[in-house]
Amino acid sequence: MNTIFKYKDHFVIIFVLLLFTATARPQSAAPKVDWIRPANEKSPPVWGIHNGIVVGLWPASIEQAGQNAEGGPRGLLRIGYEYKGTVYLVNFIAVEPVVDGDMEFSEISPSRVDDKLGKQFWAAPSVDTGSFSPYASTRGVISHPDKLHPETEELSLYVFTEKFLDGAQPYFKLSIRSDKPGELGIQVFNREKSAVMERCAFTATMGNYSRLRLLYLKDTVVDARKLFAGYNDIEFDEKEPYSNERMLKNTKGDLMVVAESNETFDQLASWPQEPRYLSGWHWRYRPFYKLTQYWRVDSGAYDKSLKVRVNGRAKYWSGGSDDKGKYMDIPGGPAFENFELREIYQPGEKFYFGLSLKSAKALIAGF
Repeated sequence: MNTIFKYKDHFVIIFVLLLFTATARPQSAAPKVDWIRPANEKSPPVWGIHNGIVVGLWPASIEQAGQNAEGGPRGLLRIGYEYKGTVYLVNFIAVEPVVDGDMEFSEISPSRVDDKLGKQFWAAPSVDTGSFSPYASTRGVISHPDKLHPETEELSLYVFTEKFLDGAQPYFKLSIRSDKPGELGIQVFNREKSAVMERCAFTATMGNYSRLRLLYLKDTVVDARKLFAGYNDIEFDEKEPYSNERMLKNTKGDLMVVAESNETFDQLASWPQEPRYLSGWHWRYRPFYKLTQYWRVDSGAYDKSLKVRVNGRAKYWSGGSDDKGKYMDIPGGPAFENFELREIYQPGEKFYFGLSLKSAKALIAGF
């Protein structure tokens, strides 16, 4: 009997030692997330993630952040993509609140501050609004949103706007998760004294830069060349929106709509060698890769009013001039310009805008 207890004691000791050794081993650290963040509050207002999406505010250029270069019109989110150490601008996102049936456009509506076109946007780390600054004002807040995957990080910040002429005063929370580096979350709210908004759309406004011509719905692929066939004017060509029932839907109930260029990369990167185009080279596609663009909404986070809206252009934008001679035809024919989701406004509603190196078909297959 004593012999049995002796062996049992030895077994317990060995088991405890093995357990201690296993738990004492240094655990492999989670890979460090390579965020793109302002160095300090006085840095250019640009945030993002390496090998993923990047977002910036006026006046910064996300392609030349830190070099005092102006990154385009005011009243727009600059949307870019970082890959292999270089950031390229890909699109702009405008804010379009609707009050009493009238829609106001953040990039062309005059500011209440200086009467110049474009609303002032500014960033803050929380719902404490602050005031306009051409600088970052916040590096963004890092959190861990997934308890099951504590290694997942999220970078978030709030963006505020001045009051629109119609009285609307939305603000929104931007977020990027390390496990979905190509997506920008946009969650919209309103200030207490804002006019009642019937809708507050976020619209990707520059689809013709990437020559987006194929719109992937659940039951069809809409081709801009066919949809806008015969249109060759300088304005937008508007068509009826598509209901959420026609959007792609995964097994979790999330909805998505996808747009991509119909061209190969070599075709997309080419540029007509004519004087008019050589003087308008800023419209030439600069990234050295193709990107698929999409909007997504979580299951249960939308209602039956949700719609997909696109419009088209046959010619590149030329500042709103009435002189048709200042406009250049988009190589290859009409393309989608505005690409967005529309829904009756509810405070806290959230949409995701995404960029992916995958083709539309590959992206949809993994949805």
